[in-house]
Amino acid sequence: MARVRVRQHVNPLSSKYQQSISFPDWSQVYSNLSLPFYLDLGCARGRFLLQMAQQYPEKNYLGIEIREALVDEANEIKTDHNLTNLHYLFANINSSLEKLLTSLPPNSLELVMIQFPDPWFKKKHHKRRVVQPEIVEILAEFLRKDGRIFIQSDIKELAEEMCQIFLENPNFLSLSPNIWLPENPLGIMTEREIATLNKGENVYRAVMMMK
Repeated sequence: MARVRVRQHVNPLSSKYQQSISFPDWSQVYSNLSLPFYLDLGCARGRFLLQMAQQYPEKNYLGIEIREALVDEANEIKTDHNLTNLHYLFANINSSLEKLLTSLPPNSLELVMIQFPDPWFKKKHHKRRVVQPEIVEILAEFLRKDGRIFIQSDIKELAEEMCQIFLENPNFLSLSPNIWLPENPLGIMTEREIATLNKGENVYRAVMMMK
């Protein structure tokens, strides 16, 4: 299958992405809804989750992506692999996260991954970034007591900002006293992570835990 070509940057605050979305009947998507959920916010082409779902079948995986063409492509590949613990959803986290998490089985959200999100470098565009105090508050409401947030970026300023926003919320603390983790704790890397390391550049990783 040829790779779908899409725009690299999508403004999540534009009116085009504010429409209400409907969620599927999850019992028709996943073969076992009692498994814990791993949620990947901004999953892009979904190859990372594809590997996770195959290597660790004891979890359910849900990738959220704002570029619909990538979601369609990823779901086709998932179907080709006959995976019943993986799904991709076209949605805008900035406006749909709470409704999405409400639709999942209660107390099922174990891990949320935010990996290499769009940095939106201009200061006037920072409000477009994924990690905002309101998003952190919603995640705190729905994460299990043993829930975790995995953050990584190749841009130190952005990684620091994401960590700061989580730590300013009274529900979270850092897993590591030094914040940055030397290695990826999940054992599987994204395409962006591999490319960054191959160039000899740094990846800034952190895990936030529920208090």
